[in-house]
Amino acid sequence: MSHARWKTLRERKLAEGYTEPEEITEARREIQLSMALAEAVYNRRVELGLTQAELAKRAELTQAKISRIEGSDTVPTLPLLARLAKALDATLDIALDAEDARVNFTGHRADVV
Repeated sequence: MSHARWKTLRERKLAEGYTEPEEITEARREIQLSMALAEAVYNRRVELGLTQAELAKRAELTQAKISRIEGSDTVPTLPLLARLAKALDATLDIALDAEDARVNFTGHRADVV
């Protein structure tokens, strides 16, 4: 049986006209944004060939803090995001709208390691 035919309980309920409570919808948006940031930090760190410990040293953070960010277990403050961008030698771009969140680190130089 193809897994593509399976639907989550949420998808089935939405198809039946179920409306999710606003607090759940908001929590889902926050989680998606946190996951988008986590993925962007991880991708840029790997692109640079850095370990979590090396990135932590560059950003003057702990390796555990980098792990929590990459695991989307925390939502960083703006000053912390600025430190991450500097440590990753990149510009942090965040695009938000009602249905989508895009997070990307654009490297300043391709040869930085």
